[in-house]
Amino acid sequence: MLPVTADDHLPGPVAVLANPTAGRGRHSALLPRLLDGLAAAGRPVRLLEASSPAEAEAACRAAVVDGAGALVAIGGDGTVHRALQAVAGTDVPFGPIPAGTGNDFALDTGFPADPVAAAEVIASALRDGRSQAVDLARMTGVDGIERWYGAVLAAGFDSIVNELANRMRWPRGRRRYDLAILVELFRLRPRRYTLRLDGVPHELDAVLVAVGNCPTYGGGMRICPDADPTDGLLDVVVAARVNRRTLIRVKPRIYQGTHVNHPLVSSYRARTVELTAEGITTYADGERSLELPVTISAVPGALRLLR
Repeated sequence: MLPVTADDHLPGPVAVLANPTAGRGRHSALLPRLLDGLAAAGRPVRLLEASSPAEAEAACRAAVVDGAGALVAIGGDGTVHRALQAVAGTDVPFGPIPAGTGNDFALDTGFPADPVAAAEVIASALRDGRSQAVDLARMTGVDGIERWYGAVLAAGFDSIVNELANRMRWPRGRRRYDLAILVELFRLRPRRYTLRLDGVPHELDAVLVAVGNCPTYGGGMRICPDADPTDGLLDVVVAARVNRRTLIRVKPRIYQGTHVNHPLVSSYRARTVELTAEGITTYADGERSLELPVTISAVPGALRLLR
């Protein structure tokens, strides 16, 4: 038997996934300062190498398998989403540093909007060995593939817009997304959905369906305003047979969460959501995800946050 030394009880290094292009690169110059802030916890810090989202996810999984003592993601919701696939359901604690265009998961779970302040919160939790358990959503496709998400799953108008924008080659940047919105508004039509909420079926026609573990998506839109990532439940918000004019009028209210008061908007709450519709590709945490049908389950305490 090998002797046990003090070093055998030391936690593994802090693995850091950083996306230099997040938020159009406006925080990239902060990276050395953020890494120094994390190192102030007295733990070795290892920056993961990745040049694509797939490589980023693979690097996070490899770091966890190799014994990382914690995982930190510097970027927006897309970067967080990739990191979550590695730490969900494990004992490896996680810290998001908001540095993207959309930082919904980090802000909804109580981290400061300022990246430097968020790094200080994470470093303090590392020093003290402190973490807080929060829920994640786990979705399963018909082929058995599982994906995790932290914020919101879009499975209606917003996901259709994202799908079109990702296929377009012109124009660039935000204008491409704006054009996709106009195109899909012109083509807007309700689709037939089947929802099974904890086994209870609901047949409905809708233009927008969102399933939230947290309240916000898209950079602060409170699509599921009452969602709580510590209650063991998913919030489902459905906009029924609304026309173009109504959707344009109601959509700005999502930032305050008051859209749920509209008579054509319904809200539900469940532990398990089975969602079926034809021709819909879901977007989770803003990232292209599984095609419908999917089963989504709230998994209590699936993530340990460094807070």
